[in-house]
Amino acid sequence: MKILKPLSLLVVLITIAHYLIEPIPAKASMVVGGWWSGNWICKIDGRPAKMKWFIANNSEQSCDDDGICSSTSAVAWRGSFSDNGSPWVPLTSLVEGRKGGIFFRHADGNQWYLSKSVNRSTSGWTTWNGTRYPLSCSK
Repeated sequence: MKILKPLSLLVVLITIAHYLIEPIPAKASMVVGGWWSGNWICKIDGRPAKMKWFIANNSEQSCDDDGICSSTSAVAWRGSFSDNGSPWVPLTSLVEGRKGGIFFRHADGNQWYLSKSVNRSTSGWTTWNGTRYPLSCSK
């Protein structure tokens, strides 16, 4: 019995050490979602548009000259936007503001904003050549 307790403790310590060295990657389904997640029907300056946000794998792997590789597992928000039936373009650099609204960038580099959703609706603005235009979306 005296040998069994130290052996059990050793197994527990090895198991803990394994998870500290090789952490279990988070699956996209384990990430807490934001109110902006999903598909949206929008109006941009009065024109019909669509927006979607989803969680995607953002893992990376790198190897040195000796063939020793390391990898990171992560997830990130991916967004895209279609203006009046045009092809989908990426939305990037999603940042949640202090009041729950989100700032992000359109593929053309312009910053956009949407206030925190209330009753599955949100509104904000887009920019084009330094001018702001209204943006509203609902689920």
